[in-house]
Amino acid sequence: MNKNILGTEVQDYISRHLNADVSKIALSKSPFPEVGSAELANQIAAKKKAEKKLPTWFNANKVYYPSTLSIEQTSSEDTALYKSKLAKGKLLIDITAGFGVDSFYFSQTMDEVYSCEINTELSAISAHNAKILGATTVQCLATDGLAYLSENETTFDTIYVDPARRNSSGKVFKLADCTPNVVSHFQLLLTKANRIIIKTSPLLDLHAGLTELKHVSEIHVVSVKNECKELLWVIDRDFKGDTKIVCATLNSEVKKIALPLNDNNTTDFVEKLANTGYLYEPDVALMKSGAFNAIAEAFELKKLGKQSHLYFAEDFKKDFIGRIFKIEQVYTPNELKKEKNLQGNVVVRNFPERAENLVKKLNIKPNQDTFYLFSQVKQQYAVFKTVIKQYY
Repeated sequence: MNKNILGTEVQDYISRHLNADVSKIALSKSPFPEVGSAELANQIAAKKKAEKKLPTWFNANKVYYPSTLSIEQTSSEDTALYKSKLAKGKLLIDITAGFGVDSFYFSQTMDEVYSCEINTELSAISAHNAKILGATTVQCLATDGLAYLSENETTFDTIYVDPARRNSSGKVFKLADCTPNVVSHFQLLLTKANRIIIKTSPLLDLHAGLTELKHVSEIHVVSVKNECKELLWVIDRDFKGDTKIVCATLNSEVKKIALPLNDNNTTDFVEKLANTGYLYEPDVALMKSGAFNAIAEAFELKKLGKQSHLYFAEDFKKDFIGRIFKIEQVYTPNELKKEKNLQGNVVVRNFPERAENLVKKLNIKPNQDTFYLFSQVKQQYAVFKTVIKQYY
């Protein structure tokens, strides 16, 4: 950690060059003898990446940035704030702190936070920034979090861990393939805290995760603008019972709904459609839950088809989590072929052709206000001409 980067002139230079070509800066001679050009380029690139993801850090004076990779891998402020409310008690340990964003937000709800990061430089950066941001209850420790737990007699109210995948190839993975290996150290974690919160990639299959973990009271599926950001596994040491899936969307407002893990609900299907009503497309957080029948029951909707994952209601339900389309016209695919001057966006759900092929075949011009939804109702294909009424 080069503290010369924190000098006023260097900081002013970084702020003035946020929109500059960092590759040119990295190859040019640095105007500061004690700060290299590569260091300047990294600070500029990392701060630029933090502008929307970490506005608190971006807007603070003399924040020190790690590598851009660390910024990319860290939680956003929105997701960090959300998970901070899942912690219980007064004392928390973050055993994989990284840049320290989660530790900072946990400190807003806990009396004291131990922030463990095995990378010495990254831990020093987090400690500096915690001081800059006024997080006085965060204690940054440059150590292996698991080793600290096993060697220290302190017990905590909550343990937070964000394991990193050791192998990034493929889409299917196990928690045992991550570092730290929370599966092999699970009993240690249980002896050190009443609550454990594990963050994983959205790629982890819910049922596969439950085969590796015990006492999971809740799984939070968190999305932002219809992009699933993370899964949060809440483990309570004495919990016994059915795991609850909490789907949360962090957009202009936070919306949450709890759904059952095992979707044994029954649902009604649409029998006949008229040129009125609304179509409901679930947010990706709801889709990840797999509770497709429970979604229909929760929002009082009917499914278009067993595999369509689109829903219908005659009335507008503003509390729905996802996109809502107002139906203007219903066509069969052959009827739509006869229409001229089609304009709109194409959405395909349980339909045998790809959206881009339909756009070319039907010569549909772009139009941001109109949507053509191609799907299946019972055993027949249908096309819905709609206008958007609610985004995510």
